[in-house]
Amino acid sequence: MLLTIDIGNTNITLGLFEHNKYVNECRLASDRDLSKGEYKVLLQTIFKGYKIDGCIIGSVVEELNEKFFNAVKEVFSLTPLMVNDKIKSGVKIVADKPEEVGADRIANVATAAKKYDSAVIVVDFGTATTFDIINSKKEFCGGIIMPGLKTQLKSLYSSTSKLPKIEVAISPCALACNTKDAILAGVIRGCACAVDGLVEQCEKELGEKAVLIATGGYSGLIATYLKHDFKEINPILTLEGLNEIYRLNVNQHANV
Repeated sequence: MLLTIDIGNTNITLGLFEHNKYVNECRLASDRDLSKGEYKVLLQTIFKGYKIDGCIIGSVVEELNEKFFNAVKEVFSLTPLMVNDKIKSGVKIVADKPEEVGADRIANVATAAKKYDSAVIVVDFGTATTFDIINSKKEFCGGIIMPGLKTQLKSLYSSTSKLPKIEVAISPCALACNTKDAILAGVIRGCACAVDGLVEQCEKELGEKAVLIATGGYSGLIATYLKHDFKEINPILTLEGLNEIYRLNVNQHANV
């Protein structure tokens, strides 16, 4: 089996693929304070009884890179593949500073490039809401980074004295008659309006229409308020991208 590890700012998602098919996943908190030994115990516990033949890691948390790399190496007796801007992904990165492009974003466009021959905009609703954009030549042109839904809610609560702490939820109305609904309208509906507007601006600059793909935990929620339709809402898009990158860089006939 292939173990794909997506290390994000909030969660670490561990996905299993067997013969190119998604099997299962689990999540851990991105705890920078845990030691390599503690992560080793977690990996041994979670994957007890599984035969891991390969591993690929995509990380945006520098403090966890070495810990996870060595934990995987020692638990499964293999050297994991680390995603960076030099790795073969099926996409040419033409951003100004390719080394600044996050591993999760490279994985997202790797999946998109495999599935579609047109321009694609991947909107990833995570700790940050990001747009990962490729043109019809399969070039990663760049994208957009804005605060994620939970980040916006947390900022409102921590930066004010009277606004309450609330969780991400459905926004019942735009014209809100209470504080909670007013915050949800601003954050949830505001994010949807931002996505709609930014998609239009990006397509104008690309000079072509783009297929829209959504991923991340809140993609289904935001889709309700959009004028643009997502071609697909795929919560495991990043894991699929890591799987694709592994197969582009390692023997296609590997037993994973």
